[in-house]
Amino acid sequence: MYERYNPQAIESKWQKSWLESKMYFVEPEADKPKFYTLVMFPYPSGDLHMGHMRNYAIGDLVARYRTMQGYNVMNPMGWDAFGLPAENAAIKDGIHPAIRTLDNIERMKGQFYKMGIVYDWDREVASCLPDYYRWTQWIFLLMYERGLAYRKKAAVNWCPNDKTVLANEQVVDGHCERCGAEVIKKDLVQWFFRITEYADRLVDDLDMLEGWPERVRTMQRNWIGRSTGAEIDFPVVGNREDDPVGAHGRAPLPTSPTIRVYTTRPDTIFGATFMVLAPEHPVVEVITTPEQREAVQQYVQQARKETEIERLSSDKEKTGVFTGAYAVNPMTNAAIPIWIADYVLVTYGTGAIMAVPGSDERDYEFAVKYNLPIVNVIAPDDGRWTMDDSNHRPSSIVHRPPTEGAPVPMYAGPGLMVNSGPLNGVPTTESKNAAIALIEAEGKGKATTNYRLRDWLISRQRYWGAPIPIVYCPTCGEVPVPTEQLPVVLPTDVEFRPGGESPLAHVESFVNTICPTCGGPARRETDTMDTFVDSSWYFLRFCDPHNDKAPFSRELADHWMPVDQYTGGVEHAILHLMYARFFTKVLADAGMVGAQEPFIKLFTQGMITKDGAKMSKSKGNVVPVDDMVEKYGADTGRLFVLFMGPPDEDAEWSDEGAAGMFRFLNRVWRLFEGNVTLSSPNGAGRDTADYSQSDRDLLRKVHVTIKRVTNDIERFHFNTSVSAIMEMTNAMQSYRDAHGPETEAYSEAATSLLLMLAPMAPHITEELWRRAGGTDVSRSAGSSEGVHQQPWPGFSPELAAAEIVTLVIQVNGKMRDKVDMPADVTQDEAIQTALGREKIRPYIEGKEARQVHYVPGRLVNIVV
Repeated sequence: MYERYNPQAIESKWQKSWLESKMYFVEPEADKPKFYTLVMFPYPSGDLHMGHMRNYAIGDLVARYRTMQGYNVMNPMGWDAFGLPAENAAIKDGIHPAIRTLDNIERMKGQFYKMGIVYDWDREVASCLPDYYRWTQWIFLLMYERGLAYRKKAAVNWCPNDKTVLANEQVVDGHCERCGAEVIKKDLVQWFFRITEYADRLVDDLDMLEGWPERVRTMQRNWIGRSTGAEIDFPVVGNREDDPVGAHGRAPLPTSPTIRVYTTRPDTIFGATFMVLAPEHPVVEVITTPEQREAVQQYVQQARKETEIERLSSDKEKTGVFTGAYAVNPMTNAAIPIWIADYVLVTYGTGAIMAVPGSDERDYEFAVKYNLPIVNVIAPDDGRWTMDDSNHRPSSIVHRPPTEGAPVPMYAGPGLMVNSGPLNGVPTTESKNAAIALIEAEGKGKATTNYRLRDWLISRQRYWGAPIPIVYCPTCGEVPVPTEQLPVVLPTDVEFRPGGESPLAHVESFVNTICPTCGGPARRETDTMDTFVDSSWYFLRFCDPHNDKAPFSRELADHWMPVDQYTGGVEHAILHLMYARFFTKVLADAGMVGAQEPFIKLFTQGMITKDGAKMSKSKGNVVPVDDMVEKYGADTGRLFVLFMGPPDEDAEWSDEGAAGMFRFLNRVWRLFEGNVTLSSPNGAGRDTADYSQSDRDLLRKVHVTIKRVTNDIERFHFNTSVSAIMEMTNAMQSYRDAHGPETEAYSEAATSLLLMLAPMAPHITEELWRRAGGTDVSRSAGSSEGVHQQPWPGFSPELAAAEIVTLVIQVNGKMRDKVDMPADVTQDEAIQTALGREKIRPYIEGKEARQVHYVPGRLVNIVV
């Protein structure tokens, strides 16, 4: 009699075996196709819970499955080990970040072992170690040499809690993405990467990424925000009391500035009745009249306190202040007032807009509030407009409010251009190009492409990050550290204290150095790099992790790259994934790698919630990995997180569900009690004529399940693959109860069951494989290789063919036809087939089908 299923006893045994045998440690092989699978490397927080297990169980399943399919699979793991949490903790409790981080790494590695997650640990990297960040600094210098790393003063996002700057991408709804504190603006000299140089390629190459979720590609397109339009110059006219502006405008003064506007709708320029500048626009100071100066200054100060998210909110009431100055609309020659308003950003376009309230909702709201002119320049092409041959323009144009005191209605939809001079009557489908041609012909502007994307701010005023390899010399100025002097090592003797300056600034032995150029005294840069710099190239270091001559070799990078399957959270759609793509393109341009994109396929898993919220220590709703393993075993946890629901959607944790999965694995265990043998799972071409009907039914179920599970794993539908295996085990139990476990059909079912379950529940399947005398069924008899060295089971198309059922078709409860269909026909397919049958048409033509009832696999009843 088999002993009872004891996961704690068998799991530690096989985890040790896999690690000692280095079963999943790989080197390039010429006779096997490569497969590079990667889960986003984690921050070493020290504790993993079941939300984490879902992510890593998916990655482990892919690695084991592809290995069984015959691929040479690289599945590495490392640590995104720099960052604010460890430094903030050091400020609080005095434990050095290096000590805490390395301790957490060891704890998390132990938890990976407990989960049965197999990695190539020979490739392990940690971004906080000098042998890694040496090459992060090397890549920074490569960027610097290529003109992609530069330093400038800018208004930056400042987190008052973490005391550091944030990139635009790290500000979510006006708050710090990491700690949630409200972000403010601050002027600082900072280091940037010129990611905008790659904006077009980052947009265009998204079309190559067909294996990415469309929502992620859309998020990146929207963040880059590429748009086409025109830049148009608006001359500023007199703004002083002794230089009034007439109702019809006047020529600009020789000393007056010109305001350049970027617009995606240059065709609406004839409807521009005022201008709006960002409060921070440099021309505001120049053009504001003395009478308006105090109001303008107060408004500017208020606007600088707001985040960009707040300023762009559609719910926020539009506010602004008149500067007292006017500009000339270059196409109408009319003088239009210049306002400032916080809904215009100095970081987008030129920081100035031509306001067209007749065709733009924000401008319309602003114009109505401040009683500014509104002119329609687009009319609906609904047949109500006729052309006036005398001036070639549509007649019946709205020039004034339809009712006394009401504003002119806004219209921004498709139609014809009106009140637009030479553009009158041009359809809006053609008006943009026509307007650009007109503006360029008159020398008033030019066609332009613009982007929402801004250069990547990488400076951080903190200690626990890669030092920026730059020194400042009184004689030579800004000097890059020579590559042979890398790494610039973080000192360990630092004082952790809150403040707006890096702790490195107070370590004299670090700050004071020698200029590499002239040999004179110099000072090191004390800012460190954003931790997203570390994670923007780690996947390349995995290809060649022990190289001490370069970040990686071209030969090994070209062998393994790009990553075939990347798995991680959708929260990284803009930050990490955008930056990793940027780095890959820069390194490809430098001739270091052939891949233009880092990740062929991307899967973004959903979160596991408990009590309706994301698992978190602060919420007290965490289910620790250790607790799950101790109570039910790793296989139960792995299988349950795969089964909980579609893996790209959030799922609510259920203790009862976990217990149910443990009971299922106990049923699997009992299926192997007695004299169960294993055989080849490949049933292609088998003659089943001599088999009993029960044998044939079981084999059909087995091969249908192999087909379903294979297809579901390929589509990342793990929950339905687990369901299919559960259905097959029910069929096996029924067969076993009737016929025993010693038949050829049962042997094939048992073999196929273990092979399909192996990537999902690796411990129990390995144990049962060995206990049942499993050998290498595809090679020589008597081999001692385990279940994970076996080939993935194939299925017989004949045996896996869907069973045929006969559907009865009724009209108003009376049988009118029958049709043979596959047993797995869907409800929609069955109903559409029934409605289209020739024998049914006479009974339903000219009548309304009020209801259609479907009994799966048996009946369609049409009620007319």
